[in-house]
Amino acid sequence: MRLGVRRRYCESVESAVVPAPPGGAGTQPVVAPPPAAKARSFHIPSLDGLRAVAFLIVFVAHAHLGDRIPGGFGVTVFFFLSGYLITTLLRIEKERTGTISLRDFYLRRALRILPPFYVVLLLAVLTTAAGVTPGSLQLKPMLALLGHFTNYWQVHAGTEGMPPGTGVYWSLAVEEHFYLAFPCLYLLLLRLLPGRTRLQAAVLLGLCAAVLAWRTTLTLFLHPPADRTYMATDARVDSILFGCALALGANPVLDRPGGTSWAWRYVLLPLAAAGLFASWLYRAPWFRESLRYSLQGVCLAPVFVVAMRNPRWGPFWLLNRRWVRHVGVLSYSLYLLHHVVIYGFDVWMPETPIVVRGALALAVALAISEAIHRVIEKPCALKRQQLAHTNWLVPAGSAPGP
Repeated sequence: MRLGVRRRYCESVESAVVPAPPGGAGTQPVVAPPPAAKARSFHIPSLDGLRAVAFLIVFVAHAHLGDRIPGGFGVTVFFFLSGYLITTLLRIEKERTGTISLRDFYLRRALRILPPFYVVLLLAVLTTAAGVTPGSLQLKPMLALLGHFTNYWQVHAGTEGMPPGTGVYWSLAVEEHFYLAFPCLYLLLLRLLPGRTRLQAAVLLGLCAAVLAWRTTLTLFLHPPADRTYMATDARVDSILFGCALALGANPVLDRPGGTSWAWRYVLLPLAAAGLFASWLYRAPWFRESLRYSLQGVCLAPVFVVAMRNPRWGPFWLLNRRWVRHVGVLSYSLYLLHHVVIYGFDVWMPETPIVVRGALALAVALAISEAIHRVIEKPCALKRQQLAHTNWLVPAGSAPGP
């Protein structure tokens, strides 16, 4: 896409991206014109909907239906979405300002991720220390949680000594490692391949292939525990990099669409759905621990493209319903605390049917997450605007992270 077209998009993206009107095979997301006063926000509603779906997959699996629902796939969706959105935001910053401020990036990430993380962790610690949820607290596992290397600690020693329900924090450690490293990698790509976004995407896909080769080597020759290939950053970061590659090579909101809308919807999307179903149905351990994540990463690209380009087509209109998008906005705090709440109901109401326990846990998790959103996340979002050095762009509602 020509640079001038990207600049015009970046000028108009300061206002929210709104869904296209229904009708017509080639309907595209419509970018609202910029208001007179600059609005510093970037928001793709479909991404909130996808985040809500990812959370609900994880929640249902943890609510004792993991043998029927592929909860790990929900985490993969979170990873892909984070990679896509982070890279899109970095692209826009580079095109608007001519540079990328690492200071501002890390400041935005810290204010977005850390306050809810530590508040929910403190609540989990307090409920465990008070005996509300049975469990033990040990120094080394707690340091792993506090220092964001939970994934490697769990691979090494499991979840013993962590507050019950915080085992899901392994995926946040993977994302934190990505946040630390990827901006520097992207700056290197900009220096080596300036303006050549498809070649940059090809480099990232090459890294995905390298991670697959490493994961396959681990699985077939070194035979580590399954958690090693499921949780370790070096074996799972490709799930994030696939989203980064989409943001660079075929970004639905920054680049001219490659292929027709008909082809994306009626050829690539059905093939992607078939690939995803195959990844869930084929249960051979060697496949699940190696190729599965790569297949899912490839298949998620058409899902994301159609969701953003055709937000009111077929089932994708559900992603843009207000209540679904709001669950997506709350999904980070929901992800942090949902397993703690589920564990609490399992302890307090063991004889209650799992469907009832799950519904109660979801209601309580939603209520607590709403409070966290209003009391912690919104003030932190304002701080991000006030403290960021350039203050050029703050994501509104589509912040990365579970």
